[in-house]
Amino acid sequence: MSKPNLTEKLNVVARSPFELYFDGEASALSANNRIGAFDILPGHADFFSMLLPGEIIIAPLDGEPIKIDATSGILTVRNNQAFLFVNM
Repeated sequence: MSKPNLTEKLNVVARSPFELYFDGEASALSANNRIGAFDILPGHADFFSMLLPGEIIIAPLDGEPIKIDATSGILTVRNNQAFLFVNM
């Protein structure tokens, strides 16, 4: 197994039908699905998940963590790009 490249960035877009919560580079994001809490880091394998209600945390490369209260959501990750569509 190869070691992750810690210099990589995760490009994250988090939005609802009516609001853009975040669009930028992050070092990680955390959320919950039916299996439990999980983190997405740069270099993560392709991933798709329905999200459970709860807090989603995005760690931007600069600034304070972004916290989103989600009632529902979908997350896709591919090639260091994460897209969250929440509160539908």
